[in-house]
Amino acid sequence: MLMEKNSHLFVYVIARDFGFAPNPFFGICTLATCKPGIRKGANVGDWVMGVAGRELGKSIHKKCILLMKVTEKIGFQEYWNDTRFQIKKPCRNGSALKMIGDNIYHRNNEGEWIQEDSHHSLENGMENEGNLNRDTGQSDQVLISNLFFYFGNQAIPVNLELINYKPGLGFKKISLDEGLGARGIIETVCSENERLCNTIVSDPCQFADAHKRVDQRARKITG
Repeated sequence: MLMEKNSHLFVYVIARDFGFAPNPFFGICTLATCKPGIRKGANVGDWVMGVAGRELGKSIHKKCILLMKVTEKIGFQEYWNDTRFQIKKPCRNGSALKMIGDNIYHRNNEGEWIQEDSHHSLENGMENEGNLNRDTGQSDQVLISNLFFYFGNQAIPVNLELINYKPGLGFKKISLDEGLGARGIIETVCSENERLCNTIVSDPCQFADAHKRVDQRARKITG
């Protein structure tokens, strides 16, 4: 079923698109870091749409980079241990796909969070406390999708006026039982791009810089 009863569409701005959050690789799309409010609030059956922020360039600003249906939701520790997602663990001396792996959080024997050497750690691979706190503080949940459309730097236009959405900080949550505009956007993207489902249409906007790191608190890209 494309849209389920009591489900919602969560819309947010993708300010940075390295392939880390969201991570559309290896046939499954995951949102495992950043956007703690969406990771906490979205449930299985909900949809998430990410539109390009102005930082990614005028040509794709406000266009749809990602549309995904949440088909599974698990905690960080389960994500870390699950054999399906070992391939999403980062390897900073590997390929761009491995450098940008988003399976980065798990607990030690004392129950403290461990942040792996990753896109969200410091340049020397040590823990970035600000990123860790933001990623884990409000939600330790990972959104998983096996029904997604990822357009990357070939983001497609969508009619945001249908949902009265103006890009900015945070996100907008729209009931699909009441939001005909939201349903229309989902139906249009799915029907017009059916053959592209669960594929990467084009590279993430900043994929060439997959080796770099981000500090969310300072809003800086380093490395």
